[in-house]
Amino acid sequence: MKMMELAWMNMKSSIRSYLSLIVSLAFTILIFYNFQNIIYAETFAVLGTQNKEYIDIIIQVILFVLGCFMFFFLWYATNVFLTRRKKEIGVYIFMGLSNRRIGTLYMIETVLTGLAALFLGLSVGVLSGTLFQMIFAVISEYQVTIGFGLEAKPVLITAAVYLVMYLFFAVKGYLEIVRSSVLEMISAARKNEYVRQRSWLLLAKAILGVGVLGTGYYLAVRKGGMEVLANALAAVILVVAGTYLLFGGLIPLIFQNLARNKIWLYRRQRSLWVNQMIFRMKKNYRTYAMVSVLMLCAVTALATGFAMRVRYQNMIRFDNTFTFQIMSDRDDLDGRARELITGQNVITASSKAEVLAMDGSKITASEHYNWYLILSYPQFDAMAKESGMENDLPEPADGEVIAASHLVMLSLVTDQSDMRIQICGQEYRQIAKTTTPYLGYLQKEMSVYVVSEADYERLLPYGDRRYVCNYRIGDTGAFAQTKDALDLLRAEYPDNWIGRIAVDPESAELAWTRVIYTICLFLFLVFVLAGGCIMFMKFYNDACEEKGRYQVLAKLGFSCRTLKRSVKAELFVSCLLPFLVMGISSYFSVHALENVMFEDLTRINLVSVLVTMAVFAACYLLSVPVYLKNAGVTVRQQARRRSEIL
Repeated sequence: MKMMELAWMNMKSSIRSYLSLIVSLAFTILIFYNFQNIIYAETFAVLGTQNKEYIDIIIQVILFVLGCFMFFFLWYATNVFLTRRKKEIGVYIFMGLSNRRIGTLYMIETVLTGLAALFLGLSVGVLSGTLFQMIFAVISEYQVTIGFGLEAKPVLITAAVYLVMYLFFAVKGYLEIVRSSVLEMISAARKNEYVRQRSWLLLAKAILGVGVLGTGYYLAVRKGGMEVLANALAAVILVVAGTYLLFGGLIPLIFQNLARNKIWLYRRQRSLWVNQMIFRMKKNYRTYAMVSVLMLCAVTALATGFAMRVRYQNMIRFDNTFTFQIMSDRDDLDGRARELITGQNVITASSKAEVLAMDGSKITASEHYNWYLILSYPQFDAMAKESGMENDLPEPADGEVIAASHLVMLSLVTDQSDMRIQICGQEYRQIAKTTTPYLGYLQKEMSVYVVSEADYERLLPYGDRRYVCNYRIGDTGAFAQTKDALDLLRAEYPDNWIGRIAVDPESAELAWTRVIYTICLFLFLVFVLAGGCIMFMKFYNDACEEKGRYQVLAKLGFSCRTLKRSVKAELFVSCLLPFLVMGISSYFSVHALENVMFEDLTRINLVSVLVTMAVFAACYLLSVPVYLKNAGVTVRQQARRRSEIL
């Protein structure tokens, strides 16, 4: 019989074992292809060249993340598959096959599995590509026309990336089989599994893990300046390493200490599953850690998405606080401007103030602009009241300033305390910072500082006195006509300096930012489903390996009900441990996100953790019957074994 025929027969006879692997791989291919398809589709070209470029850059970054995830997922999946097949493949040695031929057989089976997953993933991806873009556009709130079509580039790129990674692991498995002995193949399913680890080694790992994880948590929430980015990168590495050490040290140590308490251990027959977890922890702790990290990524992605959505909405409101703003060296333009605007529209809110425009070379601050605006606190307070905004900021004393800044997506400068600003050679202490749009769009184009009235009078010789008038119109449909009418001011006063800002309410300048929310939502689903798939694959693999153990327990007289209770307890704890570690870590990751975005994300953190808990619960409920069936823990299977014994 040819190797291809034998590999095909093995694949058909073990289709259930292959199915979970094929579906899991097809899912990763499906997601990767759909994001590739967005880049090469012309769906979002109507948003403008700049928005399309920003969207493509964001998606390419996400594709890099998904590519890394695909690499590690393939690594895990192929390792699980190889471990399960080693014992079976080892039997071929006794049939006269050499290691090379056995490795070739394995490689053919692996390639067939990979091609099946590729075909399934691309087929579903092509069929659902338009639907994916529609969902993407709806969630992003884009009004675009989506056509039906098939682009060759996304298909080829996805296939190339996947095949390079998959063939790498297929060759790796081939070499591992070629270099393995018969004994290693036959005992592979039990290798390094039933080993109670040394307590002193577990204690060392536990102390190191808690220390590393604690350091990562500290760096994640620590406020600072530009070093926040380096702290964040270090925190990611330390949290991942700490999570692995925690599952490899502290948790096994806790279980081993619990097992020494015989009264607790033998009550309710806990020994059936507690000892099982202790013995299997050396093999499974990496899986628990991987799932915990994936779920942490999912929660962080969802929190980032919601935070970005809230920030986008606030930025839109910020920019549209005033529709028109006029800054001039004349203090009598307010009346004429109102007359021109009311001739075309209705003014719903307005304010005016005297400001001091100062060249950027005269000010040293954390925010660098060519021009800065200085306001006295009385002018600032009067302007806020006139436009209907609350002003709860304290009045600065001499030598103190209040910074009125604009909203940004995120800021790496998270420590706003003890900020110092130099204005014309004198140092001022920043006592507060606000992102309330008292000056509307001007706060986005210039940095604004509020000082005491005495300091304002002292600084007058160093700047140019200007007068700012702000207006918000009621009929946005007549924006263009109102803008044209307001432009008459320049023609009426040709000898004066007059600047005009017009903010179009229908502007799509920030349209690309809505993509971030949608991508984060999809990433949340990807990471959650990936974590669920890994847990399900682990439970499926464990059940097949533990079938003999449960057969022995049944022959010893343990009832089906007792064994079921043991299985449920073991799977429940296996799901609970990654969830608890993820839940604790998510508090610090979301809190770090709060620091850079200056938003309260407590509710979002709670909701995302609850959604993740629901996924763990679903994984548990789906895994229990599958585990019981594959492990032979059913009433029918036990009755059949009793009849065979009799």
